[in-house]
Amino acid sequence: MTVTDAVSAPDAEGRPRRTTRRFPLFTRDTARPEGGGRAAPKDAPAPARQWPILAVLSAVALGLLLTALDVFRVGTILIGAALLAGAVMRWILPSVGMLAVRSRFTDMLTYGVLGTAIILLALMAQPKPWLEIPFLDDTLHFTVR
Repeated sequence: MTVTDAVSAPDAEGRPRRTTRRFPLFTRDTARPEGGGRAAPKDAPAPARQWPILAVLSAVALGLLLTALDVFRVGTILIGAALLAGAVMRWILPSVGMLAVRSRFTDMLTYGVLGTAIILLALMAQPKPWLEIPFLDDTLHFTVR
């Protein structure tokens, strides 16, 4: 018996069966995440299958190392750029392995907002900021100074 409509799912033995849209009273298995497929063929070694998350984590590690070596601004910009690269990979690649945590939209939004915020904060860090936003300076003048 093969069920191919939109509300079919495999049972424990892998046979498709018709399901309802209601949540079950007891959870019997877990759903595969949207991007949970491999980023490389099955016969490739594990690091090669997970290259997107390894690329992002490597860039973040390098950024943290630069920050620890007192190259603060460049290190934090690299961390933000790594998160933005993760957002772009999540958008473009059909399968990103463990880089997919939530839905595609939520992952892209989270990586993008955090990456942008980290880069902007790194550019505005004192002393000698590389980016000055006048209305923020006026806001600080009335609240903190």
